[in-house]
Amino acid sequence: MKMSSLSELELQEMEARVEAAQPGPWKSWIEGRDFDGGSNFIQTGSGAERGEDIELSGATVADQDLMAAARQDIPRLIAEVRRLRALLNQIK
Repeated sequence: MKMSSLSELELQEMEARVEAAQPGPWKSWIEGRDFDGGSNFIQTGSGAERGEDIELSGATVADQDLMAAARQDIPRLIAEVRRLRALLNQIK
């Protein structure tokens, strides 16, 4: 599968999806791994910024962990792409 480079518009669309989601950080809580009793869920936000928990149906533990981590990972990846592009532009 050939992957093309990301356009600035695509990065902006990703940022918009992140900003529209519940505040971070998100944390995956797995019954038996992270706590005893209850069901698996994703905690959104923390402290005064705590949002609604997300409960998934049909997701594996790995799926849930990925979704929770993506809330933090995607903004960092976007920032890194922009940082590296700025460095490349300086070299050119």
